[in-house]
Amino acid sequence: MGEFIQTTIGGLTLGAQYALMALGFSLAFGILRVINFAHGAFYVVGGYLAYWITNEVGLPYVLGVIVAVLGTAAIGYVFELFVIERRIDDHLATIVMTLGASLIGGAAMLSLFGAQAAQFEGGLTGTFRFGGVFVPHARVMIIAVAGLAIAAVYLLLYKTQVGNALRALTDDREMAVAMGMRPKVLFPMAFAIATGLAGLTGALVTPQFSLAPFVGEHVLMISFLAVILGGLGSLPGAVIASVLVGLVEAFVGTYVGGSWAPLILFTGILVLLVARPSGLLGHRTIIDA
Repeated sequence: MGEFIQTTIGGLTLGAQYALMALGFSLAFGILRVINFAHGAFYVVGGYLAYWITNEVGLPYVLGVIVAVLGTAAIGYVFELFVIERRIDDHLATIVMTLGASLIGGAAMLSLFGAQAAQFEGGLTGTFRFGGVFVPHARVMIIAVAGLAIAAVYLLLYKTQVGNALRALTDDREMAVAMGMRPKVLFPMAFAIATGLAGLTGALVTPQFSLAPFVGEHVLMISFLAVILGGLGSLPGAVIASVLVGLVEAFVGTYVGGSWAPLILFTGILVLLVARPSGLLGHRTIIDA
């Protein structure tokens, strides 16, 4: 029973990580129609910003997380405003741009911090113990912060005027512009929120797992699969699919074997997509979620 609970917590931790990444990815696609393949690079930059503030500057880890979020959001804002915005209606061009940004981000982190994994000593330490179950405080923190971030994005999109404007631009840009909404202000803001979520994920997760210049590629791949599984553009679908993927990965790794986890996970996703090509919530988009 103890192993089952610990595996569940581990799966929820992975799911929270993938959900934050998938949420940002879906946000960029759902509002801007941009497939952001630089999302993994923002995850890495967020991790390194938190690492630098915490381990190099010596400030508290909480400040490192805040700097990571604000820093990646600011980079995302500038990138969308001066790069993506120029070719935002050319989907192939934006894919190439974000791929290029991903390579640049990885190379920059490699030059600044080296190829070796950073010894990131941050986050919460200690363990909750009840019965024969041991749950690290850090994993509970990741799940809790991810839940709060997801709730904050929901409230922003569905309970504020800014969120209403963003969804209106997604639904009918010409009509929204005619009503006075400004895409050149709102689109960079949406992209900044998406990249800020990636930076938050990196700052939260890399102290517990690994921080190296190209670790974001694996997280991006799994999160992208979760986005497709949930239904492109569906925020609820992305979150639900991410949690399912995290749980499957954890349980297969514990009870079958770690080497089998990718095979079983990808095969299961393939079967589900064959049965339901639109994804779990493919007919529910960011507009009507």
